[in-house]
Amino acid sequence: MSQSSTPRPRHGHSARHRFLTGAGALVALVALGACTGGGGTSGSKDTGPKKPAASGNSPKAGGGQTAGGKTSAKPSEPKKDGKKAAMRGSGTYQAGSDLQPGTYRTTGNKGLGCYWERAKDASGEVESIIANDNVTGTSYVTIEAGDKLFKSNGCNDWETVDPKAVSDAPKTEAAGDGGMFKVGLDLAPGTYKSAGPAAGSAGCYWERAKNASHDVDSIAANDNPTGPAVVTVSAQDGYFKTTGCATWKKS
Repeated sequence: MSQSSTPRPRHGHSARHRFLTGAGALVALVALGACTGGGGTSGSKDTGPKKPAASGNSPKAGGGQTAGGKTSAKPSEPKKDGKKAAMRGSGTYQAGSDLQPGTYRTTGNKGLGCYWERAKDASGEVESIIANDNVTGTSYVTIEAGDKLFKSNGCNDWETVDPKAVSDAPKTEAAGDGGMFKVGLDLAPGTYKSAGPAAGSAGCYWERAKNASHDVDSIAANDNPTGPAVVTVSAQDGYFKTTGCATWKKS
C-alpha cells in the first residue's frame, strides 16, 4: 500500500482526533475519505478513538472525576519491581506541578479498562481534549510543555521512560493485542507478518507512529487488515501499535 495515501481504518479509527470513553465505547466523529486509496483524517491519517458524549464528562471508572473537575492525586507508591511510579493509574494531574513534561509508560493493562487523556485546560469539555486512548497492554504517552492536565482512569501505574532508550536485543515478535512497542527498545525494525484479526477480536488495527503524542500528525501509517497482514517497521519509526491482531513475527 502506498505510504502517500494511508488507508482509513474501518473499526472506529477515522476521526480527526482521538476521543472516546473510559468504557471503550467508540463514537464516530468525522470520517473522511474512502476505504481504498485514501481516507482517515487530515490526509488519511487517523487516531482511532472517538469523542465522548456531549456532556463533556470524562470516564468516571476508577477516577472519581466530575465534569470539569480534578481529582486529588494520591502519592506515588513503590511498584512490585521496587521502582517508584511517576503517577498512579487513576487520577487527574496538573502538568508542570503534579508532573513534568516527558514520556510515560503504563504496562500490563487488560481489556480496555485503561483510559488516558491529555487536555489543554481543566474545563472538562470535549474541546479541551488534545489526545486520548483506551489501552490494552502497554501505552506510551508524551506529555508536552503546553499540556495542562493529564487524566488516567483504571490504568496500571505510570513510569517515566527515556524516549531515546534502545536495547541491544529488541524483540522480533509482538503480541497482536499488546498495545504500543517502542521501536529499537521493545521491538526491532523490520518486516512483520500477522495472520490478521485475532480470534474473537472486533478487528485488527496496526499503526506506525513517529512519536507518542498521539495526535494526527504522529501517525506515519495505519490499517485495519481483514486478512493476513504485512508491515515494515522502519528504524526511523518511534512506535508500533497493534490491537486485536494475531501475533506479529519478523519475516
